[in-house]
Amino acid sequence: MQLSVLDQSVACVGRPQDESIRNTVALAELCERLGYQRFWMSEHHSLPAIVGTAPEVLMAAVAVRTRSIRIGSAGVMLPHYSPFKVAEQFRVLDALAPGRIDLGVGRAPGSDHRTAMLLNPDPRASEMFPQQVRELQAWVGGHDMPEGHPGHGIQAFPRGSTAPELWMLGSSGYGAQLAAHFGLPYSFAHFITDGEGCAEALELYRHRFKPGALQEPRANVCVWALAADTEEEAWRLFASRERARVDRQTGRFGPLLPPEQAVRPYDEAEEVYRRQLRGKAMVGTGEQVAQKLRALAEELEVDELVVITWTWDPFAQRRSYELLAQACGLQPA
Repeated sequence: MQLSVLDQSVACVGRPQDESIRNTVALAELCERLGYQRFWMSEHHSLPAIVGTAPEVLMAAVAVRTRSIRIGSAGVMLPHYSPFKVAEQFRVLDALAPGRIDLGVGRAPGSDHRTAMLLNPDPRASEMFPQQVRELQAWVGGHDMPEGHPGHGIQAFPRGSTAPELWMLGSSGYGAQLAAHFGLPYSFAHFITDGEGCAEALELYRHRFKPGALQEPRANVCVWALAADTEEEAWRLFASRERARVDRQTGRFGPLLPPEQAVRPYDEAEEVYRRQLRGKAMVGTGEQVAQKLRALAEELEVDELVVITWTWDPFAQRRSYELLAQACGLQPA
């Protein structure tokens, strides 16, 4: 089983937001040394809990501080942007880190409706997503647009001996079908849905897959997990994430609280959700979490899991990735 990482540059109470960005770069350097396969960064806008707003910029910083780990977006919310400009940005990234760039794209806004309209005022932007993917695939791969297309003869520079690998991201059957149609690798956001719909989306992807960029389907699953030196410590740290998820159910978003400040009384509905969340949570010692990850990978028939971990303390987050690397037998770089 291969392990990779997704980091969202989470905002934390009592810490400057710019520190979260620098912590992401430091985490990428650590994860490369630990032997993780790839390091992905997300895109969100005007969300008080997450300050990772520009993965392509953050990827450049990580590219020049690493040497072997794959670096990617998870993802670029394509309806906000010109596919041609995205292709140019990622070809520049590939020049900085040849053969190490993953271009993960998604259709979700990564924001609320008002913010999405500021990024792209066209209310039909998301309807153009399949066409955008087709155009992006061509420009990233160095292929020309067909006769009659406004982009015919236009090239995305710089060119090199390698090119970014385009990934389709999703948390429903829509992304799975699109990835299958274009023959792209597919990543399911298990951590967003708490696993709901994951098996069905993967089955849909594999069943409808048509050779394109890939000859055979290839998928991974992005899952939330947290390991600590003791199970008790892991559950203590989990309180920050637990509070954030419960609050989100009622539209409350904010920076991550320290575990000691995160505990509050829950009403009946919140308590039901909290228990469900804990029942599914991959939390414990390194060995305990590794066993849960292996079982999930076997159940879903994937050979790569992308792990996302939220903690208020960045050192606890780094320790979690260290413990998982040890428990899963990753080979240090």
